[in-house]
Amino acid sequence: MLVLLPPSEGKAASGRGAPLKTGSLSLPGLTAAREAVLGELVELCAGDEEKAREVLGLSEGLRGEVAKNLELLTAGTRPAGEIYTGVLYDALDLASLDAAAKRRAARSLLVFSGLWGAVRVTDRIPSYRCSMGVKLPGLGALGAHWRVPMAEVLPEAAGNGLVLDLRSAAYAAAWKPKGEVASRTATVRVLHAPTRKVVSHFNKATKGRIVRSLLASGTAPEGPAELVEALRELGYEVEAEAPAKAGRPWSLDVLVDEVH
Repeated sequence: MLVLLPPSEGKAASGRGAPLKTGSLSLPGLTAAREAVLGELVELCAGDEEKAREVLGLSEGLRGEVAKNLELLTAGTRPAGEIYTGVLYDALDLASLDAAAKRRAARSLLVFSGLWGAVRVTDRIPSYRCSMGVKLPGLGALGAHWRVPMAEVLPEAAGNGLVLDLRSAAYAAAWKPKGEVASRTATVRVLHAPTRKVVSHFNKATKGRIVRSLLASGTAPEGPAELVEALRELGYEVEAEAPAKAGRPWSLDVLVDEVH
């Protein structure tokens, strides 16, 4: 099983580990594309601060994020699973999983990123600020920048098993499973049951809990149909239908009343 996650806007501080080594990150086929974004981002932040804030979409209160990006090549690192914070990652709570579940997380979780393309939760990275919606002056829109290298690397990473796609729209645009991979991909919406509407907090927290439930239980569904059954056995209310045409992903709706 491969689980595709969005990053979080909020991030923990860089660690005290050795500085970034792009060649040591998972999915080495993305190295050149990563280094291109990294170089452009550092150059941007070394120049006019106001321009950098505008390009990165940062408010006055987030001015310090420009300086953070400027130090990406020298800052300490920590595992990506510790860098990403926020509602989804709080609910996932990787640190409290037992050893077996942590090993499953290391194998199966892939976090998408405007800067790194995609990393595993064990990859050591510094804290940064660069969303997939950014258009860097020398590269253009990052979503488009990542499509070609992702199309070459991700099908192999997906292997022959289930792909559980929990990404938001901006990050999903960087790689869309096609053909046979798409047929064993499941996307998930979390709906507030009384209103049948997507609510951001319910959406993020429940997705984190779903991933945690799967990792903690050791459940390994082979495909979307098996995922539906596994989630129901884990106590989730799930509605799903197989796609009308071959080569398209399944769409699952998980219904929740409230999240504590």
